[in-house]
Amino acid sequence: MPLSQAAWARIVPFALFMLLLALRGALPEQNAWGLDPRWIYGLNLLIVGGALAWFWRGYGEFARQNRPTAGEAGLSVVVGLVVFGLWISLDAPWMRLGDATAPFVPMTSAGTPDWPLIAVRWIGATLVVPVMEELFWRSFLMRWIASPQFETVDPRAAGLRALVLSTFVFMLAHTLWLAAIVAGAAYAWLYVRTGKLWCAVIAHAVTNGVLGIWVVYSGRWEFW
Repeated sequence: MPLSQAAWARIVPFALFMLLLALRGALPEQNAWGLDPRWIYGLNLLIVGGALAWFWRGYGEFARQNRPTAGEAGLSVVVGLVVFGLWISLDAPWMRLGDATAPFVPMTSAGTPDWPLIAVRWIGATLVVPVMEELFWRSFLMRWIASPQFETVDPRAAGLRALVLSTFVFMLAHTLWLAAIVAGAAYAWLYVRTGKLWCAVIAHAVTNGVLGIWVVYSGRWEFW
């Protein structure tokens, strides 16, 4: 069965993000173009953010009537903070699927923080990635596993099989596999519990935003 326009609207931004991530990993630090591969993260703001803006009207999950209540938003913030705490704790060697292919250390040649680069990375991770990933992993993939006509699936009725399988695939896309299972399951649980994708996006954004601040403060760049 061919994919619908709604499916492509959720797949394309994610695919663009993954292509840019692959380019970041493949481009050597010293290259013929004189490009700093770390600035490819800046392209996410333009390309992935631009794709999300292009398809935005097709994302019914973000319509006014689907905004979370104050209680749901508060729950989402709490979940995001809990996931952050677990993410930086579940990092033992056996909890890792190898090493990151594109380590990110935003320091200048003088050994000082490269604040413009840090800002671009943090904005992308906090504002763009949560929207893009939740649209793909939860809004599309989780519901598509329940039914190829995923637009008709109420997230509250997606079922345990869809939650588990989508979380498993989410885990494969991350180095910290156990932390990714916890995060994916938590965001999916919020989506199923509330029926609102905004809740998963808020939790994901809180996790990523606080993680970015912690990484800069602690110098634990391997978490970025």
